[in-house]
Amino acid sequence: MEEYKQPDFKQIYTDIINRKCPHKYNLCEHLLSKNELLALDILKLNTIIFGNSEKRNSQYRSYKRTDIMRILDYQKENNLNNTQLALRFKLSRNTIGKWRKIFLI
Repeated sequence: MEEYKQPDFKQIYTDIINRKCPHKYNLCEHLLSKNELLALDILKLNTIIFGNSEKRNSQYRSYKRTDIMRILDYQKENNLNNTQLALRFKLSRNTIGKWRKIFLI
């Protein structure tokens, strides 16, 4: 079975910033300097560059195990319930409940 190769998001977003909106590079520089971009970092970059137009793309998001664990850790650190966490990360509360069953129990 072939391992999934993730796109080079760092290069993709660097090219977008350089071509479309070079004035926003300073806002994104700290995220682009990381060794590995997590899904949360990619969502932040998307918001900085394109604004809050995520409604139509939200159903196509996918998260790695490390991203899911970071979201669930955020919930634990901030004492949030599933509904509050779902609103914060624009997810379904059923998705969060499913993740909690799979990864925490």
